Amino acid sequence: MIGFDPSLVVAKEVAVALAGGPAAVARVRRAGRNSRVYRVRVGARTYALKQYPSPRHDDPRDRLSTEVGALRLMERHGIETVPRVIAVDRDRGYALLSWLDGSPVVQIADADVDTAIAFLAAIHALRRRPEAADQPMAAEACLSGREIERQIEQRLARLRGCCEPEAELAAFLEHAFVPAWQRLAARARAHMDAAGLDFAADLPQRCRTLIPADFGFHNSLRGAGGLLAFVDFEYFGWDDPVKLTADMLLHPGMSLSLHQRDHFRRAAVQLYGEDMTFARRLDALVPLFGLRWALILLNEFIPERWSHRLVAGATETWDEARTRQLGRAREMLASLADQVEDYVDGET
Repeated sequence: MIGFDPSLVVAKEVAVALAGGPAAVARVRRAGRNSRVYRVRVGARTYALKQYPSPRHDDPRDRLSTEVGALRLMERHGIETVPRVIAVDRDRGYALLSWLDGSPVVQIADADVDTAIAFLAAIHALRRRPEAADQPMAAEACLSGREIERQIEQRLARLRGCCEPEAELAAFLEHAFVPAWQRLAARARAHMDAAGLDFAADLPQRCRTLIPADFGFHNSLRGAGGLLAFVDFEYFGWDDPVKLTADMLLHPGMSLSLHQRDHFRRAAVQLYGEDMTFARRLDALVPLFGLRWALILLNEFIPERWSHRLVAGATETWDEARTRQLGRAREMLASLADQVEDYVDGET
Protein backbone atom coordinates (compact mmCIF):
# COMPACT_ATOMS: atom_id res chain seq x y z
CA MET A 1 0.00 0.00 0.00
CA ILE A 2 1.37 3.38 -0.98
CA GLY A 3 1.37 5.91 1.85
CA PHE A 4 -0.10 9.39 1.67
CA ASP A 5 2.32 11.87 0.13
CA PRO A 6 1.53 15.46 1.19
CA SER A 7 4.19 16.84 -1.16
CA LEU A 8 2.25 15.44 -4.11
CA VAL A 9 -0.89 17.22 -2.93
CA VAL A 10 0.95 20.56 -2.83
CA ALA A 11 2.57 19.89 -6.21
CA LYS A 12 -0.87 19.26 -7.74
CA GLU A 13 -2.23 22.51 -6.28
CA VAL A 14 0.72 24.42 -7.76
CA ALA A 15 0.43 22.63 -11.12
CA VAL A 16 -3.26 23.48 -11.43
CA ALA A 17 -2.56 27.14 -10.64
CA LEU A 18 0.41 27.47 -13.01
CA ALA A 19 -0.99 25.42 -15.89
CA GLY A 20 -4.43 27.00 -15.71
CA GLY A 21 -6.52 23.84 -15.63
CA PRO A 22 -7.10 20.41 -14.09
CA ALA A 23 -3.81 18.52 -14.00
CA ALA A 24 -2.64 14.96 -13.49
CA VAL A 25 0.63 14.99 -11.55
CA ALA A 26 3.15 12.19 -11.01
CA ARG A 27 6.60 12.17 -9.41
CA VAL A 28 9.56 11.68 -11.80
CA ARG A 29 12.03 9.25 -10.28
CA ARG A 30 14.98 10.25 -12.45
CA ALA A 31 15.04 13.75 -10.95
CA GLY A 32 18.10 15.31 -9.37
CA ARG A 33 19.42 14.57 -5.90
CA ASN A 34 18.27 17.85 -4.34
CA SER A 35 15.17 18.95 -6.25
CA ARG A 36 11.88 17.22 -6.97
CA VAL A 37 10.42 16.98 -10.46
CA TYR A 38 6.84 16.06 -11.38
CA ARG A 39 5.29 15.21 -14.72
CA VAL A 40 2.17 17.31 -15.28
CA ARG A 41 -0.50 16.48 -17.85
CA VAL A 42 -3.11 19.09 -18.72
CA GLY A 43 -5.26 17.73 -21.51
CA ALA A 44 -2.92 16.90 -24.39
CA ARG A 45 -0.10 19.04 -22.99
CA THR A 46 2.74 17.78 -20.81
CA TYR A 47 4.98 19.86 -18.54
CA ALA A 48 7.68 19.37 -15.95
CA LEU A 49 7.02 20.90 -12.54
CA LYS A 50 10.21 21.43 -10.58
CA GLN A 51 10.29 22.05 -6.84
CA TYR A 52 13.48 23.71 -5.60
CA PRO A 53 14.96 23.32 -2.11
CA SER A 54 14.59 26.37 0.08
CA PRO A 55 17.74 28.40 0.80
CA ARG A 56 19.36 27.27 4.05
CA HIS A 57 22.20 28.46 6.27
CA ASP A 58 24.79 26.16 4.65
CA ASP A 59 23.51 26.82 1.11
CA PRO A 60 21.80 30.21 0.74
CA ARG A 61 21.59 30.07 -3.06
CA ASP A 62 18.29 30.92 -4.74
CA ARG A 63 18.26 27.96 -7.10
CA LEU A 64 14.88 28.77 -8.60
CA SER A 65 15.85 32.32 -9.64
CA THR A 66 19.19 31.11 -10.97
CA GLU A 67 17.71 28.42 -13.20
CA VAL A 68 14.78 30.52 -14.39
CA GLY A 69 17.12 33.41 -15.22
CA ALA A 70 19.50 31.12 -17.12
CA LEU A 71 16.73 29.44 -19.11
CA ARG A 72 15.15 32.75 -20.05
CA LEU A 73 18.53 34.12 -21.15
CA MET A 74 19.06 31.06 -23.35
CA GLU A 75 15.56 31.28 -24.80
CA ARG A 76 16.07 34.96 -25.61
CA HIS A 77 19.15 34.09 -27.65
CA GLY A 78 17.84 31.04 -29.46
CA ILE A 79 19.46 28.17 -27.57
CA GLU A 80 16.96 25.40 -28.26
CA THR A 81 18.21 22.31 -26.44
CA VAL A 82 16.98 23.28 -22.95
CA PRO A 83 13.56 23.49 -21.25
CA ARG A 84 11.44 26.61 -21.58
CA VAL A 85 10.01 28.43 -18.58
CA ILE A 86 6.21 28.40 -18.67
CA ALA A 87 5.33 29.86 -15.27
CA VAL A 88 6.83 30.36 -11.80
CA ASP A 89 5.50 30.19 -8.24
CA ARG A 90 8.28 31.93 -6.30
CA ASP A 91 6.45 31.90 -2.97
CA ARG A 92 6.26 28.11 -2.89
CA GLY A 93 9.47 27.46 -4.85
CA TYR A 94 8.18 25.87 -8.08
CA ALA A 95 8.75 26.41 -11.80
CA LEU A 96 6.62 24.95 -14.59
CA LEU A 97 8.86 24.02 -17.51
CA SER A 98 8.33 22.55 -20.94
CA TRP A 99 8.58 18.76 -20.95
CA LEU A 100 11.58 17.23 -22.70
CA ASP A 101 11.01 13.69 -23.92
CA GLY A 102 14.10 11.56 -23.62
CA SER A 103 16.00 8.97 -21.64
CA PRO A 104 19.17 9.20 -19.52
CA VAL A 105 22.40 9.11 -21.49
CA VAL A 106 24.08 5.78 -20.79
CA GLN A 107 26.45 5.28 -23.71
CA ILE A 108 28.40 8.42 -24.65
CA ALA A 109 29.35 8.68 -28.31
CA ASP A 110 32.01 10.94 -29.77
CA ALA A 111 29.22 12.91 -31.44
CA ASP A 112 27.74 13.59 -28.00
CA VAL A 113 30.98 15.22 -26.91
CA ASP A 114 30.81 17.47 -29.98
CA THR A 115 27.20 18.34 -29.10
CA ALA A 116 28.27 19.30 -25.58
CA ILE A 117 31.08 21.47 -26.93
CA ALA A 118 28.71 23.24 -29.33
CA PHE A 119 26.30 23.90 -26.46
CA LEU A 120 29.08 25.34 -24.29
CA ALA A 121 30.19 27.53 -27.19
CA ALA A 122 26.67 28.97 -27.41
CA ILE A 123 26.70 29.66 -23.65
CA HIS A 124 30.17 31.21 -23.87
CA ALA A 125 28.94 33.58 -26.59
CA LEU A 126 26.32 34.96 -24.19
CA ARG A 127 29.00 36.54 -21.99
CA ARG A 128 29.14 39.58 -24.28
CA ARG A 129 25.38 40.21 -24.19
CA PRO A 130 24.37 43.23 -22.07
CA GLU A 131 22.00 41.16 -19.93
CA ALA A 132 24.77 38.70 -19.05
CA ALA A 133 25.85 41.15 -16.38
CA ASP A 134 22.62 40.31 -14.51
CA GLN A 135 23.62 36.67 -14.09
CA PRO A 136 24.97 35.61 -10.65
CA MET A 137 28.27 34.01 -9.87
CA ALA A 138 28.17 30.27 -10.51
CA ALA A 139 27.73 28.04 -7.49
CA GLU A 140 31.03 27.62 -5.64
CA ALA A 141 32.87 29.65 -8.26
CA CYS A 142 36.63 29.07 -8.26
CA LEU A 143 38.39 32.21 -9.48
CA SER A 144 41.83 31.38 -8.06
CA GLY A 145 43.91 28.45 -6.93
CA ARG A 146 43.63 29.73 -3.39
CA GLU A 147 39.83 29.65 -3.60
CA ILE A 148 39.93 25.98 -4.63
CA GLU A 149 42.18 25.30 -1.65
CA ARG A 150 39.79 27.19 0.62
CA GLN A 151 36.86 25.10 -0.55
CA ILE A 152 38.84 21.90 0.01
CA GLU A 153 39.80 23.07 3.52
CA GLN A 154 36.18 23.91 4.29
CA ARG A 155 34.86 20.56 3.05
CA LEU A 156 37.60 18.68 4.88
CA ALA A 157 36.85 20.46 8.16
CA ARG A 158 33.17 19.68 7.84
CA LEU A 159 33.82 16.00 7.15
CA ARG A 160 36.25 15.80 10.07
CA GLY A 161 33.37 16.93 12.25
CA CYS A 162 31.50 13.78 11.21
CA CYS A 163 34.42 11.45 11.93
CA GLU A 164 33.95 10.53 15.59
CA PRO A 165 31.51 7.66 14.87
CA GLU A 166 33.03 7.04 11.41
CA ALA A 167 36.42 5.38 11.85
CA GLU A 168 36.72 4.42 8.17
CA LEU A 169 36.04 7.98 7.05
CA ALA A 170 38.60 9.33 9.52
CA ALA A 171 41.25 6.87 8.34
CA PHE A 172 40.63 7.75 4.70
CA LEU A 173 40.86 11.48 5.31
CA GLU A 174 43.98 11.44 7.47
CA HIS A 175 46.01 8.66 5.87
CA ALA A 176 45.02 8.90 2.21
CA PHE A 177 43.41 12.25 1.40
CA VAL A 178 45.59 14.67 3.39
CA PRO A 179 48.96 13.33 2.07
CA ALA A 180 47.63 13.48 -1.50
CA TRP A 181 46.35 17.00 -0.91
CA GLN A 182 49.70 18.21 0.42
CA ARG A 183 51.53 16.73 -2.56
CA LEU A 184 49.14 17.92 -5.27
CA ALA A 185 48.66 21.40 -3.78
CA ALA A 186 52.44 21.89 -3.87
CA ARG A 187 52.45 20.72 -7.49
CA ALA A 188 49.68 23.18 -8.43
CA ARG A 189 51.48 26.12 -6.84
CA ALA A 190 54.76 25.17 -8.54
CA HIS A 191 53.10 24.93 -11.96
CA MET A 192 51.34 28.28 -11.53
CA ASP A 193 54.59 29.90 -10.44
CA ALA A 194 56.48 28.39 -13.39
CA ALA A 195 53.86 29.83 -15.74
CA GLY A 196 54.19 33.28 -14.16
CA LEU A 197 50.67 33.14 -12.70
CA ASP A 198 49.52 34.27 -9.26
CA PHE A 199 48.00 31.32 -7.39
CA ALA A 200 46.08 33.60 -5.00
CA ALA A 201 44.84 36.30 -7.39
CA ASP A 202 41.23 36.28 -8.63
CA LEU A 203 40.78 35.80 -12.35
CA PRO A 204 39.99 39.16 -14.02
CA GLN A 205 36.50 39.64 -15.40
CA ARG A 206 37.67 39.59 -19.00
CA CYS A 207 38.77 35.95 -18.56
CA ARG A 208 35.56 34.76 -16.88
CA THR A 209 32.61 33.32 -18.73
CA LEU A 210 29.10 32.05 -18.12
CA ILE A 211 29.04 28.36 -17.32
CA PRO A 212 26.33 25.79 -16.60
CA ALA A 213 28.04 24.47 -13.47
CA ASP A 214 27.45 20.75 -12.81
CA PHE A 215 27.29 20.36 -16.57
CA GLY A 216 27.65 16.97 -18.16
CA PHE A 217 25.92 13.96 -19.63
CA HIS A 218 24.47 13.10 -16.22
CA ASN A 219 22.31 16.21 -16.74
CA SER A 220 21.23 15.47 -20.29
CA LEU A 221 18.50 13.50 -22.06
CA ARG A 222 18.65 11.62 -25.35
CA GLY A 223 15.61 12.40 -27.42
CA ALA A 224 14.23 11.30 -30.76
CA GLY A 225 16.90 10.67 -33.34
CA GLY A 226 19.58 10.52 -30.66
CA LEU A 227 19.70 14.29 -30.15
CA LEU A 228 20.72 15.58 -26.72
CA ALA A 229 18.94 18.13 -24.55
CA PHE A 230 20.44 19.61 -21.39
CA VAL A 231 18.75 20.15 -18.03
CA ASP A 232 19.48 21.42 -14.52
CA PHE A 233 20.83 24.97 -14.47
CA GLU A 234 20.48 25.67 -10.74
CA TYR A 235 24.21 26.45 -10.49
CA PHE A 236 24.55 28.62 -13.63
CA GLY A 237 26.63 31.79 -13.59
CA TRP A 238 30.00 33.48 -13.93
CA ASP A 239 33.13 31.45 -13.26
CA ASP A 240 36.53 30.44 -14.56
CA PRO A 241 36.03 28.10 -17.54
CA VAL A 242 38.90 26.05 -16.10
CA LYS A 243 36.49 24.80 -13.44
CA LEU A 244 33.92 23.70 -16.02
CA THR A 245 36.58 21.96 -18.09
CA ALA A 246 38.18 20.20 -15.11
CA ASP A 247 34.78 19.03 -13.90
CA MET A 248 34.01 17.53 -17.31
CA LEU A 249 37.35 15.72 -17.33
CA LEU A 250 37.03 14.40 -13.79
CA HIS A 251 33.32 14.09 -13.00
CA PRO A 252 32.74 10.71 -11.32
CA GLY A 253 29.22 10.51 -12.73
CA MET A 254 30.35 10.31 -16.35
CA SER A 255 32.08 7.53 -18.26
CA LEU A 256 34.06 9.38 -20.92
CA SER A 257 36.79 7.40 -22.59
CA LEU A 258 40.35 8.71 -22.51
CA HIS A 259 39.98 9.66 -26.19
CA GLN A 260 36.78 11.61 -25.45
CA ARG A 261 38.37 13.40 -22.51
CA ASP A 262 41.36 14.37 -24.64
CA HIS A 263 39.03 15.58 -27.40
CA PHE A 264 37.03 17.65 -24.94
CA ARG A 265 40.15 19.14 -23.40
CA ARG A 266 41.53 20.20 -26.79
CA ALA A 267 38.16 21.65 -27.79
CA ALA A 268 37.97 23.60 -24.52
CA VAL A 269 41.44 25.06 -25.07
CA GLN A 270 40.30 26.21 -28.50
CA LEU A 271 36.97 27.57 -27.20
CA TYR A 272 38.39 29.46 -24.21
CA GLY A 273 41.85 30.06 -25.65
CA GLU A 274 41.25 33.76 -26.24
CA ASP A 275 42.58 33.87 -22.69
CA MET A 276 46.21 32.91 -23.32
CA THR A 277 46.61 31.63 -19.74
CA PHE A 278 43.71 29.17 -19.92
CA ALA A 279 45.66 26.02 -20.85
CA ARG A 280 48.39 26.69 -18.29
CA ARG A 281 45.86 27.30 -15.51
CA LEU A 282 43.99 24.14 -16.49
CA ASP A 283 47.15 22.03 -16.34
CA ALA A 284 48.10 23.46 -12.97
CA LEU A 285 44.70 23.25 -11.28
CA VAL A 286 43.17 19.97 -12.53
CA PRO A 287 44.56 17.98 -9.55
CA LEU A 288 42.93 20.33 -7.04
CA PHE A 289 39.55 19.89 -8.70
CA GLY A 290 40.05 16.14 -8.48
CA LEU A 291 40.66 16.44 -4.74
CA ARG A 292 37.56 18.59 -4.44
CA TRP A 293 35.52 15.90 -6.19
CA ALA A 294 36.80 13.23 -3.80
CA LEU A 295 35.35 15.26 -0.91
CA ILE A 296 32.09 16.05 -2.73
CA LEU A 297 31.53 12.31 -3.04
CA LEU A 298 31.49 12.14 0.77
CA ASN A 299 28.58 14.57 1.24
CA GLU A 300 26.40 11.64 2.33
CA PHE A 301 28.31 11.59 5.63
CA ILE A 302 26.92 15.04 6.49
CA PRO A 303 23.57 14.54 8.27
CA GLU A 304 21.81 17.62 6.90
CA ARG A 305 22.92 16.80 3.36
CA TRP A 306 21.52 13.30 3.76
CA SER A 307 18.20 14.73 4.98
CA HIS A 308 17.92 16.67 1.72
CA ARG A 309 18.61 13.48 -0.24
CA LEU A 310 15.68 11.88 1.60
CA VAL A 311 13.39 14.78 0.74
CA ALA A 312 14.43 14.44 -2.92
CA GLY A 313 13.53 10.74 -2.85
CA ALA A 314 16.59 8.68 -1.87
CA THR A 315 15.69 4.97 -1.85
CA GLU A 316 18.70 3.44 -0.08
CA THR A 317 19.65 3.48 3.59
CA TRP A 318 22.12 5.97 5.01
CA ASP A 319 24.61 3.20 5.79
CA GLU A 320 24.41 1.94 2.21
CA ALA A 321 24.93 5.43 0.83
CA ARG A 322 27.95 6.14 3.06
CA THR A 323 29.61 2.81 2.25
CA ARG A 324 29.09 3.32 -1.48
CA GLN A 325 30.34 6.90 -1.49
CA LEU A 326 33.43 6.16 0.59
CA GLY A 327 34.35 3.48 -1.93
CA ARG A 328 33.89 5.94 -4.78
CA ALA A 329 36.04 8.55 -3.01
CA ARG A 330 38.81 5.98 -2.53
CA GLU A 331 38.66 5.10 -6.22
CA MET A 332 38.70 8.76 -7.21
CA LEU A 333 41.76 9.50 -5.11
CA ALA A 334 43.60 6.37 -6.23
CA SER A 335 43.07 7.15 -9.89
CA LEU A 336 43.79 10.88 -9.63
CA ALA A 337 47.54 10.63 -10.28
CA ASP A 338 46.94 8.71 -13.51
CA GLN A 339 44.15 11.06 -14.52
CA VAL A 340 46.34 14.11 -14.00
CA GLU A 341 49.08 12.58 -16.12
CA ASP A 342 46.60 11.73 -18.87
CA TYR A 343 44.79 15.07 -18.96
CA VAL A 344 47.51 17.69 -18.80
CA ASP A 345 50.35 18.85 -20.96
CA GLY A 346 53.76 18.70 -19.37
CA GLU A 347 55.10 16.79 -16.42
CA THR A 348 53.00 15.91 -13.37
